[in-house]
Amino acid sequence: MQQVVTFPSGQVKYLFNSSIDKLWDIYRPNEVVFITDKHIAAAYPAFFKEHKSIVLAAGEGSKTLETVGHIVEKLLTLQATRDCVLIGFGGGVITDITGFVASVYMRGVRCAFIPTTVLGMADAAIGGKNGVNNGMHKNITGTIRQPECLLYDISLLQTLPHDEWSNGFAEVIKYACLFDAELFKELISNNINFYKTNAAAMQQVITRCADWKNRIVANDEHEKGMRKLLNFGHTAAHAIENLYEMPHGQAVAIGMVIAATLSEQITGLTPGITLMLKDLLQQYDLPVNYKIDTAQAMHLLKMDKKRHNDTIDFILLEDIGQAVIKPLSLDIIENAIARCTQ
Repeated sequence: MQQVVTFPSGQVKYLFNSSIDKLWDIYRPNEVVFITDKHIAAAYPAFFKEHKSIVLAAGEGSKTLETVGHIVEKLLTLQATRDCVLIGFGGGVITDITGFVASVYMRGVRCAFIPTTVLGMADAAIGGKNGVNNGMHKNITGTIRQPECLLYDISLLQTLPHDEWSNGFAEVIKYACLFDAELFKELISNNINFYKTNAAAMQQVITRCADWKNRIVANDEHEKGMRKLLNFGHTAAHAIENLYEMPHGQAVAIGMVIAATLSEQITGLTPGITLMLKDLLQQYDLPVNYKIDTAQAMHLLKMDKKRHNDTIDFILLEDIGQAVIKPLSLDIIENAIARCTQ
């Protein structure tokens, strides 16, 4: 299934329920340079041996300006010109780096993504945000620039360990909380093993999440308003993730519990919904609590991109499928983190 989505900065072609070989219907092999990581390269050695590729160390540690410099050097060695297409073949770390390099190499070249994780397919590869970290500050250096194409090959998920399926479903649950009460009910009725063994159901879930994100980003590409909603659970999560080197989805799960607890205080969310959310997260093998150093977390949050003076735009729930943006004082956020992470 092919879908074209128009954003203010350009159009993106989505190839859902596709396969890697369909890439060559769009691009010529001699113009493509793949950027991937060691795990993906090891899983598909014959493929990467046939094509120009840059292989990075796996994990969040690669998201640095130093890595960007390394990639640029490799591109120069490969004599990649302005006509090249950089294709990020991997999870969210790889697509983030690829989009960022494509934004700056020779002042901008084309890029496309082949996400290989649940998290990448449902969220990270979509929306045009590209960035790298600076120390503990996540995605603090970046751009907003759309890829030309996203190719979805569900069969790639079969190489994932269970923890990566769980990690990705945190973002799926996020979309259910924000916009889609029916999806929330569907997730309650199933589990990870159901989606692992039912490709059609998995494709539908991913397409549904992609559709929600595309609708929001098409109306607010540069996050001046409603795109902030997509940060549900992420404000606290980014601090937890970086402090404790926790996988992104696990940190988001804890962040969503913090946000729901705050919602009880600010929007009047019923405690029963917070309990439902906790149960659902645990059903998908995600944590709902973690002992953290609140002071250290707040130190990082004070440099959060959503901070304005002494408040941070926080995403709260009024109900499942109904979310709002509220500027909250640092003190209120600190108290909530302290309550939820002891």
